[in-house]
Amino acid sequence: MTITTLTSREFNQEVGRAKKAAKGGPVFITDRGKPAHVLLSIEEYQRLTKQRRNIADSLAMPGIADIEFEPPRVAIETRPADFS
Repeated sequence: MTITTLTSREFNQEVGRAKKAAKGGPVFITDRGKPAHVLLSIEEYQRLTKQRRNIADSLAMPGIADIEFEPPRVAIETRPADFS
């Protein structure tokens, strides 16, 4: 994987170069010398985001029963609507 770094000015002037570079790895875009953005190919983005679990997957993880979690009970009271 190749990592490319471009200044924001270079990125603005050479978008095609940045897109081509993103096919081989992340492209870091800097503002005033500090990394500010990362350009990824759609395939890499999808690979990274597929690793995230939803809440159901997280609760089904092995060992979840070993974690103590006792959320406080909430009492929700209703009251009549005042349409005056």
